[in-house]
Amino acid sequence: MKYDWRKQDKALYLPPAEPKLVQVPAFPVFILKGEGDPNGAAFAEAVKVLYSLTYAVKMLPKQGAAPGDYYGYRVFPLEGVWDLSEQGRSKAFLDKNDLLYTLMIRQPDFVTPALAGAVMDKVARTKPHPLNGQAVFGTAEDGLCVQMMHRGPFDTEAESFARMEQFCLVQGLRRISLTHREIYLSDPRRSAPDKQRTVLRFQVERQA
Repeated sequence: MKYDWRKQDKALYLPPAEPKLVQVPAFPVFILKGEGDPNGAAFAEAVKVLYSLTYAVKMLPKQGAAPGDYYGYRVFPLEGVWDLSEQGRSKAFLDKNDLLYTLMIRQPDFVTPALAGAVMDKVARTKPHPLNGQAVFGTAEDGLCVQMMHRGPFDTEAESFARMEQFCLVQGLRRISLTHREIYLSDPRRSAPDKQRTVLRFQVERQA
């Protein structure tokens, strides 16, 4: 039976277009950090490396290298945790060159640190890239969060974040980090801006 995150994890990846409270467990992920304008070449190259690792795991059965607990699954979407440099926080406007990002792609739970290390070594040999050595395997755990589906271009996300902040105010929740997570359900290279779907999420705690 194939694991499909669109069905088994629908609450995490296909939320409604209104803020909701959600508990996000820990997941294994490949991670690559960077900085600067996400419209630049560096960002695209980081995404390329993450997908190289991700599909190397996916293709393990065809290479006769799948672990005993391997199961079929749909590849998870690209995610990014976003922050601003100190210089960026001092500005009265958003300069995308000041953005800091941590890109990641979730992996199925049969991927152990040892298996991930073997995959990274093989990709480094078969698909050389300057960023290969910067990719790491780790765990992402958001915990208690507010999230919603944002529909439209990235530049209008502020409207959705304002709704999420208002939801927190009404529900007695406090945002605990200035960073936020985005999960990309649409490929901006192929989707019209007004058709893009992005899950927006940030961590919260209940106020006493």
